[in-house]
Amino acid sequence: MGKTAIVVDSNSGITQQQGKELGITVLSMPFFINGEVYFEDVTLTQQDFYRRLKEDADISTSQPSPADVVEMWDKLLEDHDAVVHIPMSSGLSGSYETAAALSANYDGKVQVVNNQRISITQRQSVLEALELVKTGKTAQEVKEILEDESLEASIYLGVDTLRYLKKGGRVTPAAAAIGTVLNLKPVLEIQGEKLDAFAKARGWKNAKKIMLDAMNKDITERFGDSEVHLMLAHSQEDEETALEWKKEVEDYFPGYEIYMNPLSLSVVCHTGPGVLAIGCTKKIL
Repeated sequence: MGKTAIVVDSNSGITQQQGKELGITVLSMPFFINGEVYFEDVTLTQQDFYRRLKEDADISTSQPSPADVVEMWDKLLEDHDAVVHIPMSSGLSGSYETAAALSANYDGKVQVVNNQRISITQRQSVLEALELVKTGKTAQEVKEILEDESLEASIYLGVDTLRYLKKGGRVTPAAAAIGTVLNLKPVLEIQGEKLDAFAKARGWKNAKKIMLDAMNKDITERFGDSEVHLMLAHSQEDEETALEWKKEVEDYFPGYEIYMNPLSLSVVCHTGPGVLAIGCTKKIL
């Protein structure tokens, strides 16, 4: 005993295999596709998801069932003293509220983090939680540190098609039609709780420039030249396009060690395939 278990949901982009390698538990997020439930990276692969998306299947996100969450915690507490549970942002899902309510029955042994992050920035929180545990921090201390630093993160996403934003009601059909004709690439941002519009770009070249300049401004002004982790995400089925994006970012931000990961499927539900994204978090260790 004497150990603290780390739990994160698959919205972090951490796969089941990566979770085993890191020594953490990855809670698979459920998706309903044409009325049937699938679990990310368990019964639903990235390839299957994109195929069903292109087939215009009825896809919706959900949150893990309370029974599954409690069963997972109970199993972990058989050989751990405590659990730090890091769900996706409370502003994007009800997963945090559900887990926080359930944790009230665990006498402090389960600490649920209101981390305000998703995808690559949520993944970084997991890595920091692991390091904090190694330094001897308790589960409650880890929760407090992650929550104190939760908003010290930023993501910008360039969206290739307006189709899925229209489908989700984020843009009107008329605006989507005009945007398609004009080759508009919306740039979205995730700053804390919400996925919001940031800018509209004519073509990918401009969209990339907007994202790079916005990230540079965050690093130099918002974070005051503090050290940051720089990371990328994408929903490109063509890996070459993603690697080209990484090269552009490395050229723009020389000297950074840049991690790249597929974008979590819960975000892709709203944005569609073809997304390129850049994110950063302020280093806390």
